[in-house]
Amino acid sequence: MPKRNYRPRVIDSLLKDYLQAFGAICIEGPKWCGKTWTAENSCKSKFMLGDPANNFQNRTLASLDPATILQGKPPRLIDEWQEVTSIWDAVRYEVDIRQKQGQFVLTGSSTPIRKGIMHSGAGRIAPLRMRTMSLWESGDSDGQVSLHSLFIGESKTQLTGEVPLKRLAQLIVRGGWPQGITVPEEKAYLLPHGYINAIIDDGANRLDEIKRDSSKMIRLLKSLARNESTTVSNKSLKKDIKDVDGVDISDQTIADYLDVFRRLYVIEDQPPFSPSVRSSVRVKQSGKRHLTDPSIACSLLGLNVDGLINNLETMGFLFEALCERDLWIYAQANGGKLFHYQDYKGKEIDAIVELPNGEWGAFEIKLGANQIDAAAKNLRSIRESIAKEGKGKEPKFLCVLCGLTNAAYQREDNVYVIPITSLKP
Repeated sequence: MPKRNYRPRVIDSLLKDYLQAFGAICIEGPKWCGKTWTAENSCKSKFMLGDPANNFQNRTLASLDPATILQGKPPRLIDEWQEVTSIWDAVRYEVDIRQKQGQFVLTGSSTPIRKGIMHSGAGRIAPLRMRTMSLWESGDSDGQVSLHSLFIGESKTQLTGEVPLKRLAQLIVRGGWPQGITVPEEKAYLLPHGYINAIIDDGANRLDEIKRDSSKMIRLLKSLARNESTTVSNKSLKKDIKDVDGVDISDQTIADYLDVFRRLYVIEDQPPFSPSVRSSVRVKQSGKRHLTDPSIACSLLGLNVDGLINNLETMGFLFEALCERDLWIYAQANGGKLFHYQDYKGKEIDAIVELPNGEWGAFEIKLGANQIDAAAKNLRSIRESIAKEGKGKEPKFLCVLCGLTNAAYQREDNVYVIPITSLKP
């Protein structure tokens, strides 16, 4: 059922590949990121669990007899499957019976706690993570440079044009919500605000039967926003909430609420990277904290475009979050994964993309062009440390991903400089 006016997503080609390999696919990701539209665009029939018609008749039908809702031309979309968790096992069983690929596409914006006691679905239902829109998907990157071209050494020098600081701030505040590209620029801040309310007022309460303190959830989200793109620990989050709000939240509550946010795809940790398990360099194992979209942090902190520009330090962290959101999407399109690097010698790399063949590229992310030299020096230093040890695989390329630069080029030291507004998969 191809959608009219459908804006292509990077995940489209991955979904096509998965449908040729697996009996069912489960597209997982935050609310409002476009999962249903993407699935509908590739499916030939659908069953919508959230349809309110006749007092949510679809949900009742699925609860009474999950197998009946699976009948329809494949691929068949089952939207928001987690509303009736027995659907998971029904799909798995039907895939086993049919012994064919591309039968079902499930979408879900939360992970039910009961999923852990169901059959895993391994080999039958393949998970596929979806995120909010990258700049390439929203039309805000001209795509003159691809991540793929960096790995094969074919990126060429080219002028990309000036991007004003205000425009970068607008892109951060607006975020990657599909609806955000159709609303007036000055109203885009309302989308992440509405998303937060939906998560607190509805999403968390529908996960299970546990009643949670919404005020503590908001305080924890605000602390995560203040610590966006850092490796802040749970202990530090607790201290931050105490220092800013004067409220004590127990260690267990923080751990529980972070788990809720992960299950709702509100947060995602960027895992640590080690170039070699045999290296003598001790690498820190903390994940870098991210809200699912930088616009959420802006909303939580009460920052509009002018507020960001007047607080460049915070804007730098949120610009990093925007870039890492895009790199996550572009890495996935190339079969890769996103990491960060931090060792006990004080050396850090903002983002690392690793491909399935073990090749990896290192990115330092800088808002201003005046920071490029220092970023390139840091990247070269870490590469030289790895080469000196001779125990780890050296990076395929080094790159400074920048906001305020008018060209994509390779420096004399072979470090690439690429504007995020010119990058694509």
